[in-house]
Amino acid sequence: MKSAIVKRSVIIGGHKTSVSLEAPFWEGLRQIAELRRLPLSNVLREIDDGRDNANLSSAIRVFVLGHFRVSAGGEPVPKGGARVNSTFSADDTSLLC
Repeated sequence: MKSAIVKRSVIIGGHKTSVSLEAPFWEGLRQIAELRRLPLSNVLREIDDGRDNANLSSAIRVFVLGHFRVSAGGEPVPKGGARVNSTFSADDTSLLC
């Protein structure tokens, strides 16, 4: 199944740029802005200011994932989206659904 990539022009800190994200990430970002009672541009600026070397689209995905992960009672995504533990064992059945 193909993901629907939606490209939008946005203004962040007075600079116009374009961002390509899957539709569910745009919807999640919009929901976060509504919950915070902030314009989407303010949330995007926060993400842009806090990102390390990741491109903006990736930083937005990590931000949205982190928000909903915490909302679901999970652990926050580490800053920059880095993995806490990158070791995977085929014997680790706790990761299987």
